Formats: sequence, structure tokens, C-alpha cells
Amino acid sequence: MQLFFNPEITEETTEIIFNKEESRHIVKVLRKESGDEVVITNGKGIVFTAIITIPSDKKCVAKITTTEKKPKEWNYHLHVAIAPTKNMDRLEWFVEKATEIGIDEITPIICHNSERKVVKIDRLHKIMLAAMKQSLKFNAVKINPVIKFSEFIDQEFSGNKFIAHCHDSEKKSLKNIDKFSSEILILIGPEGDFSEQEVALANTSTFTPISLGNSRLRTETAALTAVQHISFLHY
Repeated sequence: MQLFFNPEITEETTEIIFNKEESRHIVKVLRKESGDEVVITNGKGIVFTAIITIPSDKKCVAKITTTEKKPKEWNYHLHVAIAPTKNMDRLEWFVEKATEIGIDEITPIICHNSERKVVKIDRLHKIMLAAMKQSLKFNAVKINPVIKFSEFIDQEFSGNKFIAHCHDSEKKSLKNIDKFSSEILILIGPEGDFSEQEVALANTSTFTPISLGNSRLRTETAALTAVQHISFLHY
């Protein structure tokens, strides 16, 4: 199934006009014709089936025939706050793979040891949408603006709060945690790890220090490992 995305569609929408890029893909690449079916999501868990009425490669038009609310595949809200990697390809890889596995929210955080402080959120959003459509997910991942670590942990959050770091201190293994809230927040630090002051600040803000295993992981690997752990533990 080829899945298309349009955030403007609601359950009251009866007709959709695709933009030029998607119109060309539908008509020129997929070779869809009048009367053919297309499937669209608005990224809010709703799937629309539509029949093409005008197969134009500049402005393809389709009439919506069915609307279905799809339940989310996981029963928790997972938010990963991750320090941007020096090489943006690695952060983009994480966004793509985490979307495929299942995640709800991603926030880039600037830490003391961060080597990158500028992130193109629009680029991450585009990668997320491509992964969402490829993996047939119907809920778009929320990608938040970049924020400083100290400002981020000051925000209110009701649920489990974890910080993964490599400092020598007492930590719980994520895979051995017995009970999770429906809301889960995990902090992942930069290549140079969180500073001791940041770890102390997180502890003061009631974050639970966690370990993701015995190996020393890259930032994006640690983040994806955390996403996968949560997915397995809730399967």
C-alpha cells in the first residue's frame, strides 16, 4: 500500500487536491488513472480512502470514499530528548528509524558538551514523514524546536523521566524496570555525554539514571536502543 500524507484533511473533507510533487508521483511514477484508489492519512490516526477523479500530474484530485480511525500500535507516549549529533546524518538516521519502530515526540536539546547547536527542524520533519509513510504509521511524530538542556528539564512532565549517561554512579538498567507510566521521557546526551552538573540537575528534577547496557554507545545508537527497549517491554 502506498500511503500519502495531508495534515489538512478532516473527517468532514469530501475531496482532496494533491500538491504538485505528490500529483506528479501519483500520475507519473505510480501511473494512477481516473478511478484508481489512493490511501491518505492526516497524521492524527485517521486513514482516508479516495478515488482519483482528475489524474493531473500538476493538480491531482480525488474524492474521499471512506474514513477510518486507526488505533495507535503502542499504548504509551514516548518522548526522547536527544542532543544533536555533530554529523546531522546520524540524527536524521535516528529520526527515521525511531519513527519506523514507534515514537511520539522528539526534542533536540543543547547540552554543555554539544558540538552542534543548529538543527534544521523542517528537514527532520520531512524525514519523519517519509519514514511514517514507508512504515505505514498513521500518527505523525511531533518534532519540537531546539531547546537548552536546563530549560527543557524545568518543564513539567507527568510520567517516567529517565536520563541515560555513562558516569560512574548508581543506575538502573532500562530493561529491568518493572513498571512504566503511560508517559515516558528519556534524555540522551551528546557525543561527550552529559556533564556532571547536568546529571546532578536531572537528579534534582527527579529523573531516574538508567543504563542501556555494557557497551559505550554513540548518541543516535543509544537513543534508538532506548526506543527499541520500550517497544519490546510493551509488546
